Amino acid sequence: MRRLCEKRGAALDVHPVLFAGLLNHWGQLGPAEIPPKGLFVFKDCARSAALEGLPFHAPRFHPFNPLTALRVSLREVAGADQPRVIDALFDAGWGHGADLGDPGAITGILNAAGMDGGTLVARAADPDVKAALRTSTERAIELGVFGIPTVIAREELFWGSDQIGHIERRLDGADPLDALDLSVLAPSGRGAERRRP
Repeated sequence: MRRLCEKRGAALDVHPVLFAGLLNHWGQLGPAEIPPKGLFVFKDCARSAALEGLPFHAPRFHPFNPLTALRVSLREVAGADQPRVIDALFDAGWGHGADLGDPGAITGILNAAGMDGGTLVARAADPDVKAALRTSTERAIELGVFGIPTVIAREELFWGSDQIGHIERRLDGADPLDALDLSVLAPSGRGAERRRP
């Protein structure tokens, strides 16, 4: 996304959100809660990483408690270092299998990346920072975000890592949806209901 934004002269504004908050709001299970879907997602990540020449390794534990990692990734904590914090955590967790649920491991990851991990992790426990993550998640829900990764480009929501081409077309003013009657995309109603456990 950074390369695409730089190429198009677009600003990239990153807002960490609590995935479990999205799942709870919309009544969904996460991929890791459905074993074959979880396996599919890890295979998909491995394929994509291999094609991009990137390392891939599942985090040490998955699912894991992401609160500290998310909070240190907020602009309210990381400030101008937000991209560096995100890159360091992403690379350590998803590239090399670090434990992203352990504040001590997160401190070490950030220290190794040349930042003051102890200070950043300590700030993540501040009540205002906790509130900032809740607010970021609530705002995402208000915008219709239901999964991650999600990008909003020119007021259009794109979900999934396979959407880069569509995002690029949107930024270029060449979104195929612009020429379609979007009223035909919505069904007239429901013809069946699934029973929920």
